[in-house]
Amino acid sequence: MTSEGYTKFQCQWEKGEPKPDWPWETLNFWRTKLYALGLVGALPDGVGFGNLSQRLGNSTQFLISGTRTGKFPELSREHYTRVQTFDLANNRLVCQGPIPASSESLSHAAIYQAESAAKAVIHVHHRMTREKLRDRFPTTGPQAGYGTPEIALEILRLLNEKKAQASGLIIMGGHPDGILAYGRDMDEAGRRLLACLETR
Repeated sequence: MTSEGYTKFQCQWEKGEPKPDWPWETLNFWRTKLYALGLVGALPDGVGFGNLSQRLGNSTQFLISGTRTGKFPELSREHYTRVQTFDLANNRLVCQGPIPASSESLSHAAIYQAESAAKAVIHVHHRMTREKLRDRFPTTGPQAGYGTPEIALEILRLLNEKKAQASGLIIMGGHPDGILAYGRDMDEAGRRLLACLETR
């Protein structure tokens, strides 16, 4: 447990080679674009922020950019990993690939679990937009901090109440910068995200 009483993120990682059928090039197109806009990247202290994922087939497995990749302007297939199983309540997942999954993966997992039509998820940081859109779009509760089971359960709550389905956006109320966008494919998720940045 952390000092705040939350379960620590647990990642069971099986190191392995990337698979030929992983759709990493589609992810990389949008990841490179968002990096150039400063929506994903790394802070001066080296801590990365933001990531992208894509559902694999009709399962709840998904491919996601891995941990500690924020500093790279462009990623390769070696920077993605497959999340095989996850447990939102206990903040735990199992992944396989060249690199471990980020603790942000469980926010993506919550969307894939709750919304069968969601095939792609983008998580970015943009404080100005997050502040502008908070409570105007579906927003997680302020008590749900980043990296906790509570944030994943809050995302489930919003999706189960159908509040997020029309917009494909979730504002993270307990995360000073966090915005999630999702869609039927990566292009739809990306368009929704860019459109929200222009919302007045």
